[in-house]
This record gives sequence, structure tokens and C-alpha cells, in this order.
Amino acid sequence: MSEERKDKVLEIVIAVFLGITAFLTAWATWIGSLHAGLQAIHFTESNNISSKVSAMYNQSSQLLLQDMMTWNTIQNYAFDAELAEEQGDTKKMEVLEKKVMALREGVSDEFAEAVSWAIDNEKSPFEKEGFVESYFEETKQGIDMANAKLEEGKQDNQNSDTYGLVTVIYSIVLFLLGIAAIFKNFPNRVAVVVLAICFLVFDTIFMITIPLPTGFDLLSYLGEFFK
Repeated sequence: MSEERKDKVLEIVIAVFLGITAFLTAWATWIGSLHAGLQAIHFTESNNISSKVSAMYNQSSQLLLQDMMTWNTIQNYAFDAELAEEQGDTKKMEVLEKKVMALREGVSDEFAEAVSWAIDNEKSPFEKEGFVESYFEETKQGIDMANAKLEEGKQDNQNSDTYGLVTVIYSIVLFLLGIAAIFKNFPNRVAVVVLAICFLVFDTIFMITIPLPTGFDLLSYLGEFFK
């Protein structure tokens, strides 16, 4: 093959791989930007959930304190009722017992069940296994959701940074393909092109291992584009 024909073939090869690399660079940049967008969304969702969880925690703490005060009142009424019974004051005892019943009927089903357990076992309802924790069950679920969104945001941030690295390597490929033509010696040009292709193949394999954004659907983007 003549030198001129070799140069023509090499120029075609360079042109083809320049096009491929440019396309892959654009793809990596776009996917990286999608990850960055999801990162912002997940961090915002995590902050919003955390704010709601904080409010839920305060409400749960207030409810727990209210139930503790109710239990103390029930105990005081029960103690006074026993004294009234010992003193033969039936009327006062009946009034106090009605107050106790009214208090027990005005609480949540969970607390009422815990109070019944406490009376049967002569203990505090707050000693019942898992009862205090039940006040903060929804709060704990909210914390788990907030942490999950935060971790998703961190993962998207990492993926976005990794796609940024991919675009840098593709830029090196474009640089090598661009300078290949300035070498006068044909073997040197071929060596530079081969090196560029090696970088291209490595970078493309590396990019394939990086997860796509959550819920990514290329067809949906194409559908919006052709509307």
C-alpha cells in the first residue's frame, strides 16, 4: 500500500474515532448532569423529610409527656380512692373511680392497653417492653427515609463526579487524535492513534460500569424531543 493511501486510511480512522469520541463525551456529560440533578433532588427531599421528622419527634415527645402526666394523675386518683374506701367515704371513692375511668377512656388505644397491663402487673405502663419506643416509631421510619434519600444523593454525587472523570479521559482521547496529524513519521502517527483508541476503549468500558440515573429511560427523552 502506498504512503498516500496509508495516510488516507489513517485520516479516515482518525475522523471516525473523533466522531465516536465526541458522541461519547456528550453522552457522559449529559448523564453526569442528570446524576447531579438527582443529587440535588435527593438532598432536598432528605432535608424536607428531616424537617418533618423533627416536628414529628417534638409531637411524639409531647404526647409521651402528656401520657406520663395522665398516668401520674390516674395513680393519684387511685390512691385517693383507696384512702376514701378505707375511710368509708363511698361517695368520694365513686367520684374518684369515675375520674380514673374517664381518664382511661380519653387516651389512645395503645396507652389504654399499656395502662391495663400496668395495673395487672403493678408496674408503670412505660415499663412495658417496646411501649416507649412505639411513640417514636413513625419518627424512626422518617429518619430511615431521610437517611436513605441522603445516601441516594451521595451516590448520585459520586456517579456525577465519576462521569466527570470519564469526560476528562475522553478529552485526552480527542487531544491525542487531534495531534496525531502533526507527526510526519507515519509509524508515530499510528502509535498515537492506537494509544488514543486504547484510552477510548478503556474509558468506554469504565463508563459502562457506572450506574445510570435512577429511573432513566432514554425512550421517554426521545419521545419528548419528537413531540
